[in-house]
Amino acid sequence: MVAVERGRRAVWRPLMELPRRLNLVAALARRELAARYRGSMLGLLLALLTPVVMIALYTFIFAGIFGARFGREGSTWDYALYVFCGLLPWAAFAETLQTSSTTIITHANLVKRVVFPLEVLPVSHALAAVGNQVFGTLALLAATLLVRGRIHPTLLWLPLLVSLQLILMFGLSWLVASLGVFLRDTRDAVSLGLTAWMFLTPLLYPEQIVPERYRVFIEYNPWTPLIRSYRRVVLENSAPDWRGLLLFFLFALFFFIIGYWWFARTRRNFADVI
Repeated sequence: MVAVERGRRAVWRPLMELPRRLNLVAALARRELAARYRGSMLGLLLALLTPVVMIALYTFIFAGIFGARFGREGSTWDYALYVFCGLLPWAAFAETLQTSSTTIITHANLVKRVVFPLEVLPVSHALAAVGNQVFGTLALLAATLLVRGRIHPTLLWLPLLVSLQLILMFGLSWLVASLGVFLRDTRDAVSLGLTAWMFLTPLLYPEQIVPERYRVFIEYNPWTPLIRSYRRVVLENSAPDWRGLLLFFLFALFFFIIGYWWFARTRRNFADVI
């Protein structure tokens, strides 16, 4: 019984010590961001240019050709703002999972040769992706100010939304990081799953146009209330969807616990597999 109890404590101890390693996590996240734009002529502008090009393409296809509209005014510019607002957190989430799926393999030297807190690697990927999201959010606010002439005080809810988003990102990134060691096609599976999940999330289209028989996919999608809340606080001057956020939090907390537990229990075998 004593040995079992000690084993349980050993599993959760690195998580409890994670706040003391924030300097290491921040250094890794900064290094990842710097490496991403090192040698690029555009530098940090690349972080803004890529989503702008994608949003322009989505706006042309969905708003220009198919006539999709968001918001009360229903203009093409409003559609672009709504898509931009939804894609920013989703892009950070997708980037984190894709990067984390190969992070242990990429850092095999840390697994084999050095006593290193491997749990910080997925966390640093998540923080680097959120750093990109922050840059994009600044561009979104500038675009909102330009198009609508104002921004709203409900923006103060943004840190709460980002915090809830990070809980899910940490948990799932730990999970896919471990799976990526044992299943080498994890990255491809994650990319395929994210593509399907993206189109089942009202990012490119408003929830209201979904036929009733398919609304179950939207209503039970945990990302729907988070995206809805982002749009409410940034574009609609409204409070977040509290009931939906509670469900999202429970979903995120579940995967935070499961993801970390799985990572901690399997990490002892990383060196053998790699």
